Amino acid sequence: MEDKEVKVESVSVKDAEKAMAPNDTAKEVAESPEEVKIKELTVALAEVQDKYLRTAAELENTRRRAALDAESRARVRAMSVAEKILPVMDAVDAALKHTPDDEGIKSLALALKSSFAELGISKIESVGQPLNPMLHNAVQVVDASEGVASNTIVEEMQTGYMFGDTVLRTAMVVVAK
Repeated sequence: MEDKEVKVESVSVKDAEKAMAPNDTAKEVAESPEEVKIKELTVALAEVQDKYLRTAAELENTRRRAALDAESRARVRAMSVAEKILPVMDAVDAALKHTPDDEGIKSLALALKSSFAELGISKIESVGQPLNPMLHNAVQVVDASEGVASNTIVEEMQTGYMFGDTVLRTAMVVVAK
């Protein structure tokens, strides 16, 4: 075996870090005060732009929520008024059944139905339909006659109404068993 001479240099941790890191000191020295100011202003501008975008988004969300709240309040008011008018419609329907030839009652019924349609209030169809507990309230059960399926509505005691997709009042019905 041959003896080889190995020369070892001592290296400190700081020397190793300097060797591994890019030459930052040269960059720092090369930057002028104007360049430093530009970087600071660029960072400040980015922060202000971020705040602006966040504030604009928050404002838009607030506007959207306010519009939805106003729409909801208007819908609740309209439903409240409609519920108060339903007994009037019931009275007109009863009068029309009692005296079907009275032109005044026919005219009043037509005007009310037209107003209901404009407000988005519709009648719940019941007779001949299968019982739906969400729309119908079965107040009586009778034996099914020929040709009538079980659980079918055979008579309507009180008309039910919908406001859009919301039930204002369920229909009171007689169901075949």
